[in-house]
Amino acid sequence: MSDGASTKHLDSLWFQGVSLGAVALVATTALAFAYRTAGPAIALAEARDVAASLAQVLPENFHDNDLLADTTRVDGVDGRPLTVHRARRQGEVKAVIFQMVGKGYAGPIRLVMGVDLEGRLTGVRITGHTETPGLGDKIEVARHPWVHSFAGKSLEDPVPARWAVKKDGGEFDQFAGATITPRAVVQAVKAGLDVYAAQRAAMLADAPAANGSPSE
Repeated sequence: MSDGASTKHLDSLWFQGVSLGAVALVATTALAFAYRTAGPAIALAEARDVAASLAQVLPENFHDNDLLADTTRVDGVDGRPLTVHRARRQGEVKAVIFQMVGKGYAGPIRLVMGVDLEGRLTGVRITGHTETPGLGDKIEVARHPWVHSFAGKSLEDPVPARWAVKKDGGEFDQFAGATITPRAVVQAVKAGLDVYAAQRAAMLADAPAANGSPSE
């Protein structure tokens, strides 16, 4: 290759490299701008989804505060921090809501549960799982009414020994071909009630906040 041809070849490679770098810079800048622009909207949508999940475990018109804003932190399972959302009516706490995680057949099962001042469940909803479609996914309220069976239950009703699926001598139904999944949910809900019993004072101890603002 002649010196002239070599120079043209190097110039071409240099130009291509600069061009690719410029394209990458423009693309990165555009993505960053899009994220900054869409970020608040995405965060708002996620907050609305969380708020909707929290409200689903409460009776209708049970609270008038902002569940996302009115929170506290307590020691959960194995001492891990647990975020607790408080449901208030006219400034008085009526129930608390928090998340628990069970070990399902295919992975973690995440749920939210509401507990009133007497320690009774106001509701339970599954918020995330990877269980088998058509079997384990019956824990979803949209697939099966099974999760409604927790409403009104407490550590005394049924007694602790009956906090299990029927196959294990307990109170709660299992699904045909899928026992591990409902067992995991029952155990997670029972563990949540145990946390509430142990941390009730800390969950409820704060000044009234009629406007839903969190305590300091």
